Amino acid sequence: MGKAKTFTPSELRRVLDYIATRNHAKRNRAMLLMTHFAGMRVGEVAALTWSDVITQDGKVRDEVRLNADQTKGRHPRIVFVSPKLRKELELYVSSIKARDGDWSFFYTQKNPHRGFTANTLAQYFFNMYRKAGMDDASSHSGRRSFATSLASKGVGVRVLMRAMGHRNISTTIGYIEASDEMLRKAVELA
Repeated sequence: MGKAKTFTPSELRRVLDYIATRNHAKRNRAMLLMTHFAGMRVGEVAALTWSDVITQDGKVRDEVRLNADQTKGRHPRIVFVSPKLRKELELYVSSIKARDGDWSFFYTQKNPHRGFTANTLAQYFFNMYRKAGMDDASSHSGRRSFATSLASKGVGVRVLMRAMGHRNISTTIGYIEASDEMLRKAVELA
């Protein structure tokens, strides 16, 4: 199996336009953008609780602190919330009733307290991408797009490694897609 597709801004817009036409649009948009704007793994998104993301006074946190049980490799990490992602999360939060701190941040109709499992959310993303016309995308596409986008803006690989929650720089390098546009900009620096 090949690497997950990385998205151009217009491809991401296409997926978000599709999501806007479906049930649970604000939830689905927020879940998807957690992977594209923060580089979170689908399992990390599924594991989020209300208190991980929302303060006691109802505000979106500046940082999401993932504990070892919520991450791959069981290493705690901090996910920083950009202003762009904060806006998306605020829209989602404003559309639902406040929850107890231990409730899943992203509800499901079947089990709103527990929410998605990592596997069901991965399948959900896969189907959402397919229905939006992105047949080669997977639940990992958001992470790869996040890494590639930051790299194209000059963010160093060590910073990317930390942002991705990797412990080995060679893992991070595998996430970065070298697009023709990135190569063109690099050559122009010469």
